[in-house]
Amino acid sequence: MTASAVPLAAVRRRGTAMRWLGRIPYVVLAVYGAVAIVGPLVIDYNPVLTILDDRLLAPGSRVSSGGTAWLGTDGLGRDVLAQLVYGARTSVLIGVSTVLVSSVVGTAIGTVAGYFRGWLDTVLSRGIDILLAFPAILLAIVIAGSFQRSVLVVVIALSATAWISFARVTRSTALSVRERAWVDAARVLGVPRRSILVRHILPFTIGPVVALATLEFALVVLAEAGLSFLGIGLPNSAVSWGQTIANGKQYLATAWWISALPGFALSLLIINIGILGDQLTARYGRGQTGRLR
Repeated sequence: MTASAVPLAAVRRRGTAMRWLGRIPYVVLAVYGAVAIVGPLVIDYNPVLTILDDRLLAPGSRVSSGGTAWLGTDGLGRDVLAQLVYGARTSVLIGVSTVLVSSVVGTAIGTVAGYFRGWLDTVLSRGIDILLAFPAILLAIVIAGSFQRSVLVVVIALSATAWISFARVTRSTALSVRERAWVDAARVLGVPRRSILVRHILPFTIGPVVALATLEFALVVLAEAGLSFLGIGLPNSAVSWGQTIANGKQYLATAWWISALPGFALSLLIINIGILGDQLTARYGRGQTGRLR
């Protein structure tokens, strides 16, 4: 083996290792998705059921029903593992719903504003600037606190500002693509504006929107947990990691697992979504998110 072959082999091994490391977020998110979909079908859980004999049991303890609380129980005797499983389903449901609604609304508004420009772009841009003047989480708290607690209200509250990021990214893309030669040719040939938007502008927004959607999903999950922690998110009949963390804050000295384990699950999800978002952003190009959480 020549001297130059050794560094080349090392570079190849390093590249292979980096590729495998880059797949870790996909594996972690696949596990979360499987738990959210399959977990509730395997584990039974009643969020309003109270079993005082099983209060504050440590992980691995036996419960009165004869089973094992692998991750312990909370202050009302409810299984923490079941709360993690059902909380994952809640987070995935709200995250996907909010991102879907926000991406559709934001992409439509941003694409139309970027293509037509003029007074329409000015009105939409000024409206976005007005919404950006309010902190996103504060506006979500106001909306969620003004109505009866439900999953729909949480999705609406989080979507109220989440669409702005998609609008800003797609508007920037539309402004650039509308000046391309094929778009000019389509206008000269008399192609309807709707067809130009759908066939020649919109496909170029898919990459940035997908990259942004991963980052927004992480922000939405974190914001939902914050709303539930404050007690203005989901009803008591629903299970959320934020609710579980809030229920365990008074037992941190004696029953740390109630808040620590859901907090760890939430942190792991956010970190891996962030890594995946960075990978997609590097692949499809970096856009402005348009807001800060």
